[in-house]
Amino acid sequence: MHSSSQIIPVQYHLETRDDMLRLWSLGVVQMKKAFQHTASILLRELLRRCFGYKVDWRRLFLFITVVAVSGIISQILVLSYLSHNWFVSHETDSSYQSLNSTKQSNKLIKEPDKVEAQPRNNSINGSVKDKKLADTTKITTSSPSNGLVPSHNQRHIRLLPPNQALVYAKKEVDHAPSVSEVPDLYAPLFRNVSVFKRSYELMEAILKVYIYPDGTRPIFHKSSLKGIYASEGWFMKLMEENKQFLTKDPEKAHLFYLPYSAHQMALELYVPGSHNMKPLSIFLRDYVNKIAAKYPFWNRTHGSDHFLVACHDWGPYTVSGHKELHRNTIKALCNADVSERIFITGRDVSLPETTIRVPKKPLRYLGGNRVSLRPILAFFAGSMHGRVRPTLLKYWGADVDAEMKIYKRLPPRVARKMNYIQHMKSSKYCICPMGFEVNSPRIVEAIYYECVPVIIADNFVLPFSEVLDWSVFSVVVAEKDIPNLKDILLSIPMRKYLTMQNNVKMVQKHFLWNPRPIRYDIFHMILHSIWFNKLNQIQT
Repeated sequence: MHSSSQIIPVQYHLETRDDMLRLWSLGVVQMKKAFQHTASILLRELLRRCFGYKVDWRRLFLFITVVAVSGIISQILVLSYLSHNWFVSHETDSSYQSLNSTKQSNKLIKEPDKVEAQPRNNSINGSVKDKKLADTTKITTSSPSNGLVPSHNQRHIRLLPPNQALVYAKKEVDHAPSVSEVPDLYAPLFRNVSVFKRSYELMEAILKVYIYPDGTRPIFHKSSLKGIYASEGWFMKLMEENKQFLTKDPEKAHLFYLPYSAHQMALELYVPGSHNMKPLSIFLRDYVNKIAAKYPFWNRTHGSDHFLVACHDWGPYTVSGHKELHRNTIKALCNADVSERIFITGRDVSLPETTIRVPKKPLRYLGGNRVSLRPILAFFAGSMHGRVRPTLLKYWGADVDAEMKIYKRLPPRVARKMNYIQHMKSSKYCICPMGFEVNSPRIVEAIYYECVPVIIADNFVLPFSEVLDWSVFSVVVAEKDIPNLKDILLSIPMRKYLTMQNNVKMVQKHFLWNPRPIRYDIFHMILHSIWFNKLNQIQT
């Protein structure tokens, strides 16, 4: 407990730190002058005594070098001692002090002016002028500041209990300093790049994840890196290999990962033709009950600091057998359908569905043709799964409209001239209708091949929509508007299309699987969405 009398000295230290900075700078200047004055006197005296004598210049040069180096070392030692005592010692009083001192230290750099973000025009047919206004007013600032967590504050944050560290991070994100430019990030893609930047930095500085060792292969700790469900496998692999975010001490963990594969579970437990998914939910229910009985961590929060990653269509149904798993756990799901009342916006995470054809080369075929070499207005080819695709084919099949290349499976006579990937690389818009479930690997494929995705899936929460503004690099069409699809696409001005297509190129980096993860790639974006939604649950 901290009494009010303990808070006053903290404020005193923070308010007097400017004075300490001035004293420290003054000390540097005075010490430099003193050293120069002393060196000048010694040199004059040395020359006076040596005048008229034979001088060993080699020894004289060695002597001067020793004096100079000694002076430099003495300055470094003295200044290091002073800076350590002035700036570090005040940070170790209490956990309460470290939380507040970090915020104040950011203000020492410079407090940015607060601005209100203007709402973006979400209309597909919005004018270019409105879009430019939204882009320029969305994130503005007069004085960007360095949002990095100072290293000495990082050490104290890591000493905080996990729940206190999360409260600290929540407050920091809620009051993120405004920035106009961020290295390696393209601001127009984000709802608020300032919030994303601060949240991502804090994730890197704070987050620790504990992976339960329980469970046997192939359902646990192993998943496929190939095919349309590869996202869950790649995340599991890279998470278990990670050194930055993993901890072997569960007491230090902010999040707990349930390392199972919904895809492998379906292969192992589902009886073909039975239409019965209950064995899957019972299996996962028993697993959660086992770790809840073996460890104290699940019962401590009723599973709210636990998460799972499942890309199989049946992923949401695997959690239905356990009430707390269903209601409390953060679920990263490819099947992010809010209408089924399993996925909860603001807590759960929409997982991108990525088709990986060659696991050793996940970035193969990346890129596409320039706009002048994209003669096809819109393209789709695929099985007639679900309710949307037959309707799409009915109105816009290739035999109905020559500009709309809408097929079932790509006909062999067509594929011989131009295969599936070449069609996407040669199209302005790639149609991404839902199949049996709302998500489709075509969305990420379109991004890979630099084709503007046209998403037709009511009730679908788009991946990373916590931070990304999908309206600037995609078109969302309601299922009821399929008869008007061509008119909707033709009504988009060329200038707006060019901006959207460029944004597709810029957002591509956030959807790439790298064998060794790099900042802001899909692995880190998934982990950040889980972290971000965990912070959203915290009440401050």
